[in-house]
Amino acid sequence: MHTVAVLSLKGGVGKTTVALGLASAALRRGVRTLVVDLDPQCNSTATLEPAETEATLFHVLQKPTLEVVRAAIAPSGWGEGVDVLVGAEEVEGLNHPDPGTNKLSRLEKALATVHDMLEEDEQPYQLVLLDCPPSLGQLTRSALVAADRALLVTEPTMFAVSGVQRAFEAVQAEREEHNPDLQPLGVVVNRVRPRSHEHQFRIDELRDIFGPLVMPVALPDRLAVQQAQGACMPIHMWNTPGAREVALAFNLLLARVLRSSRRRTRSVFAQAEEEAVEEVETVEEQTVEAPGPAAEPGPVGRPQFMEPHLP
Repeated sequence: MHTVAVLSLKGGVGKTTVALGLASAALRRGVRTLVVDLDPQCNSTATLEPAETEATLFHVLQKPTLEVVRAAIAPSGWGEGVDVLVGAEEVEGLNHPDPGTNKLSRLEKALATVHDMLEEDEQPYQLVLLDCPPSLGQLTRSALVAADRALLVTEPTMFAVSGVQRAFEAVQAEREEHNPDLQPLGVVVNRVRPRSHEHQFRIDELRDIFGPLVMPVALPDRLAVQQAQGACMPIHMWNTPGAREVALAFNLLLARVLRSSRRRTRSVFAQAEEEAVEEVETVEEQTVEAPGPAAEPGPVGRPQFMEPHLP
């Protein structure tokens, strides 16, 4: 079970969009996925439309037993293959700015019980996505303690770049203090407009700061993302050219996430550099891959690919 925390310390940059896009790509690829909604706004829960549950993340973080975890997880409305650990507004009250080790480890303990709750004929979760709030309290720090990888999300704007820097520092601090296995997976740039000089300047700035950790595929700014979320549908099932362009970008991003689960012993910068080069080399193959029944009509769009900066 590969666990990825999706975070930034600035709100509104699209953390939930990235978590849902990865879940959509995983559903398309047949990778069984659990989405854990840590954000008190509960946008992931609302978009995934699970059935009503007897418990929520609020109860799990208070008592992370097998029975409570089982009661808080439900199948999503997207179809078999994506489940939700249901969020709740009440978790804001648990988002302590300086929690102790016991509180920080509760999510990790809860996820450790997930395998035990599955029936004998059920496929185990291959991917767990932790949708974090835009603050560095108990909720985000609990995600970093429980995760194998941290995926940092930003927009190509000045304040968002500052937020991702602080998020990277938080990942490093949590790694040193509580989770030595935690590694930054990379920085994904969301809502990119390729003709914007400001966006290109900020992307170059990110490359200077993070080098090969900046993903070579950016997520384009397309209205289809909001339309699909409003309809509570996976982006891969929203049949417009803009949606297909975004879906392709998420396919490539998921491929990198899954590759990282098989390379845990390598230097994070060496790994990121190699994966960045691999993605650039395989983009043509990914582009011509059949998009599936819901996306067959019309031409396949192309996301904006960025050459990785290799220091």
